[in-house]
Amino acid sequence: MGNTRLAIVGLGVITGTQTGRSRRMLVSEAARLAIEDAGLDKTQINGAIEMRAAPGGGDRTNYSDGFPRILNLPVNFYFPIGRGGALASLGIAAAYSFLDRGLADYVVISGATDVRSLAELARARGHRGRPHDLEKEGYWGSPVGELRAMSHHSWMAARHMAVYGTTSEQLGAIAVQIREWAQRNPEAQMYGKPMTLEDHQNSPMLVEPYHLCDVAQVSDGACAFIVSTEDRARDLRQVPVQILGQGFGDVAATLWWDKLNYTQMAIRTARDAAFSQAGITLDDLDAAMLYDCFTAEVLFQLEGYGWAPLGEGGAFAETGAIGPGGSIPINTSGGLLSAYHMDDLTGFIEAVRQLRGESKDRQVVGAKTLMFTSHGGEMLSPGMCSIHASTILGVGR
Repeated sequence: MGNTRLAIVGLGVITGTQTGRSRRMLVSEAARLAIEDAGLDKTQINGAIEMRAAPGGGDRTNYSDGFPRILNLPVNFYFPIGRGGALASLGIAAAYSFLDRGLADYVVISGATDVRSLAELARARGHRGRPHDLEKEGYWGSPVGELRAMSHHSWMAARHMAVYGTTSEQLGAIAVQIREWAQRNPEAQMYGKPMTLEDHQNSPMLVEPYHLCDVAQVSDGACAFIVSTEDRARDLRQVPVQILGQGFGDVAATLWWDKLNYTQMAIRTARDAAFSQAGITLDDLDAAMLYDCFTAEVLFQLEGYGWAPLGEGGAFAETGAIGPGGSIPINTSGGLLSAYHMDDLTGFIEAVRQLRGESKDRQVVGAKTLMFTSHGGEMLSPGMCSIHASTILGVGR
């Protein structure tokens, strides 16, 4: 990042099923909560970005009435951004451009999902699945089995198993430890629903090798946050969460053609840029919020970031390293697998709360430096031809 130091100064979060509330309502309310959390008046907000997931398979038609008008925010700019699960990371990167050039003082970045309540409505009408999981023109469809995200992610987990001997039980160890964290988070959808490895193994097989418990939640919710410069942040209500470094990678660069993406993610350039900007190493992280749409994505990141050598992520997870009491706390809210699915906002929310000391029973003592990652947005399907982002956050640095 450039010379201007940025910080997150306000956070607004909505979780739980939101039947009857549109995405427009949710994204507006989350933004209002974030402004209130920061101790700002809405007249001080002069930039707005809306985070909208845009998966490679297409998206539902977006509403056109933006939340700045709903809240009567005097913004100089407003636009949507997002690709797959990369929402918070791209929102931060975009806001930086305006803040660094003095084109804004406070930028509110907000996004929402209503997939869970719409899926329930679809089921009530006799349909099944998420409302936008329809076959897309030009995509591999039902003749070859590409029906859901798990279809074109599962074969990469299977490939890792074939090449390195990774087992379903090792994927289960990831799911079980992340579920343990969810038992400490009352907002988690799986709160009060502990899981054993036997439970994981006995859960229905959806797409081999993925059991039901290898797959992320379907959720409603919203998150908004305020980004400003560090000098302005010092005078506000909340402890400023510093944005220390960011990096991006994309499988489209080389990995697809080299077939490395069969067992890896585009981590290297994202990791190296983020860590270099922040001036840290892997050992400096107190915790990490890894994008966990499926258990194998966690496995790939354990290896890609260097917690475990290539092919040994499963064995590393089996040691209990990522759960409560482990050497590197991973997804302490319960992640997408057990808390709620709001793309990378799930990890972002928990990272900010940990650094503000607000995570209560799951608080990592002395947390000063955390990372959250972003992932998704396939260019080619089936195939994990996706963006990956690393964002380092900290306090008191």
